[in-house]
Amino acid sequence: MPIIVNLDVMLAKRKMRSNELAEKIGITTANLSILKTGKAKAIRFSTLELICEILECQPGDIMEFVKE
Repeated sequence: MPIIVNLDVMLAKRKMRSNELAEKIGITTANLSILKTGKAKAIRFSTLELICEILECQPGDIMEFVKE
């Protein structure tokens, strides 16, 4: 998949656990896990905005495009 999700890296940098982030943005830990593993087909901009706000980062810090 050409889009790589680095959410776990940002969580580690911010010393935050997945369940804490999931609670703060209002999604289940299962859905956050799907996003973290890159298995999600889409992400709402509102969810991405909340993730960036809470982790104090930019969308490019969480996702990157890698040409195959």
